[in-house]
Amino acid sequence: MATLQRIRNRAGVLVAIIIGLALVAFILGDILNASNSLLRPNQLKIAEINGESVQYPDFQKRVEETAEIYKMNSGQTQINDNAWTQIREQVWQEYVRQAVMGNVYEDLGLAVTGDELFDMVQGSNIHPVIQQLFTNPNTGQVERAAVLQFLRAINSGTATAQQKAYWLYIENQIKQERIQTKYNNLISKGLYTTTSEANASLIEKNKNVNIEFVSLPYESISDSAVSVNEKDMQAYYNEHKENYKQDASRSIEYLIFQVTATEEDDANTLKWIEDAKDEFAGIQDNQQYVNVNSDVRFQNVYEKKDNLPENLAEFAFSGKVGDVFGPIKENNAYKLVKIDDIKDLPDSVEARHILIKPETVGSYDGALALADSLKNLIEKGASFATLAGQYSEDPGSAAKGGDLGWFKRNQMVKPFEEAAFNGDVNKLYVATSQFGVHLIQPTHKGKEVKQVRLAELVRNIEPSTKTFQTVYAQASKFASENTTGAAFDEEITKEGLNKRVARIGENDRQIVGLDQSRSMIRAAYQADVNDILVNNEGSTIFEFADNFVIAKLAGIQDEGYTAFNEVQPMIKLAVLKEKKGEALVAKMKEAAAAGDIDAVASKLGVDVQAANNIHFDLYSVPVIGVEPAVVGTVVSMEKDQLSAPIKGNRGVYITKVVGINELNNTNVEAEKARLEQALAYRANYQAYEAHRKAAEIEDRRAKFY
Repeated sequence: MATLQRIRNRAGVLVAIIIGLALVAFILGDILNASNSLLRPNQLKIAEINGESVQYPDFQKRVEETAEIYKMNSGQTQINDNAWTQIREQVWQEYVRQAVMGNVYEDLGLAVTGDELFDMVQGSNIHPVIQQLFTNPNTGQVERAAVLQFLRAINSGTATAQQKAYWLYIENQIKQERIQTKYNNLISKGLYTTTSEANASLIEKNKNVNIEFVSLPYESISDSAVSVNEKDMQAYYNEHKENYKQDASRSIEYLIFQVTATEEDDANTLKWIEDAKDEFAGIQDNQQYVNVNSDVRFQNVYEKKDNLPENLAEFAFSGKVGDVFGPIKENNAYKLVKIDDIKDLPDSVEARHILIKPETVGSYDGALALADSLKNLIEKGASFATLAGQYSEDPGSAAKGGDLGWFKRNQMVKPFEEAAFNGDVNKLYVATSQFGVHLIQPTHKGKEVKQVRLAELVRNIEPSTKTFQTVYAQASKFASENTTGAAFDEEITKEGLNKRVARIGENDRQIVGLDQSRSMIRAAYQADVNDILVNNEGSTIFEFADNFVIAKLAGIQDEGYTAFNEVQPMIKLAVLKEKKGEALVAKMKEAAAAGDIDAVASKLGVDVQAANNIHFDLYSVPVIGVEPAVVGTVVSMEKDQLSAPIKGNRGVYITKVVGINELNNTNVEAEKARLEQALAYRANYQAYEAHRKAAEIEDRRAKFY
């Protein structure tokens, strides 16, 4: 029954998923035809995948259902904007995968039969998700009877609608995973590594070389010493055009009118904190007073003298409980500091714990229940270390019987620290944190020293309503006098204002530096070039936190290749690097005529450097850095051979192999297995991506979110 209760706990968080389709007209007012109150399918089309239309109500219903599952699994009742974005993206990826791969599975005759589903739910090969839900925490065994009991409740209608919805979600996830695994297995079984390939790989891995080298960095030649004309840059652009592919995007230019605190705001904040000093000094319940009146909550932390700033340390350790110090200006805030308590406390603790994650057992309630069960077992004589090895999900300490060793204050999360430092040695305590539920046992405590707990009344220096109104008036004046893109540009140039530029995609969620700026991105995709952007209320002033923003659409970039003039500055740098490389190669060829690495270094006026154990699979060369051209050259060289100049990422190199170390790995079958496993791993991703790229996908989500 405990397992069934976990299911009820999870599903009980689900609310009835009701989508009022009649309200869609109000939600989607911006895409409706004003002369027609009926919603046409094309107006509600959020996507089209391989000719199949995806309608907004269907998509949104799936989003809401997934959101309820998210709430249940996370234990949250509210979802923030970032989580909503992730949920919508998850649902979108599921839609795309099902649409893209559905026909592929059908053509191959792949399916998940009822017998397979039975086997994964209650047969011989129970799926890990089902095991997690129906495992008895005390025995570690799957309770098959509980599975059957729950399924009977689903089939008989005695389970709640929420429980049924959760079960159908789990069942669908299991089926999708199984059919995807079948497809991946088909692909991987068709991949083969030949003996010749395995032998070649072993030869590459077995050869390690030690080298000496000299190098001349590109920056050793000044930019002014190299001539680059437009013909050179155009030729480079044409040759490397594939590097300048771009997705469809839009460019915006914008001004930020930032609201910052004024001297008057600073003075008002100081006056507030000074006026509160007498009241703060006379209050008895410091924690409640601080939590109600301060911009920073009360910190239940005892500090040693060495941990405090010098001015506070002197006050805190020479005063008595109730004394108040300040005001102090710190981190854009004024604060008063009051001595709340003085105690002799240990400065360090040795403890052990068992961590239980709610997602493993189904909920926080389930994790707390398991912690209480383990606590009772240990109090009756069970071994803490043994149970930690069995149940703790902190792998580092679980392997040591839960032992965390010695730690000082402020090294652990607060609930854990309070239990460890304030609890009695060898007593058991249960605490919760963002990591889960902890069963904690302090085992030793360090020497007690004098420590002080301070109550801090903090008031941040923030812009007042008056300041907001003043800055808004400035933005409003600019907006009213510059209603076109041309006027926008002229005024910026005239006043020497700081214009910012951003390139945005239709589905981007925000502009860097502007929190929650999705509305401005949507506005950019509803405007024409040189239009001043307009928000949902018809205003040209966008408000993001402490910023008022006015923007114009500067350009529209279609999918394809970035225009030469847009990437010209980047191309110039690349051509400069190429020409510097050619000049350095010529210089090094002349020096290489000396025939010896030391003589080459002498002629170039540089030192000989060394790097060891270079092999073909090496990503970064010791001393040199990421230089694949150097790696590819030296592993194919003979001992004492001097290389030709090598153009790399950071400069030009001449190398000499001074030692070759041949390893003796001759296990061809093991290498074949390794290579085939790597192929299969890549194929799992690349096979789907190939189908996805071949699909015709019209994504219109940006019109709705």
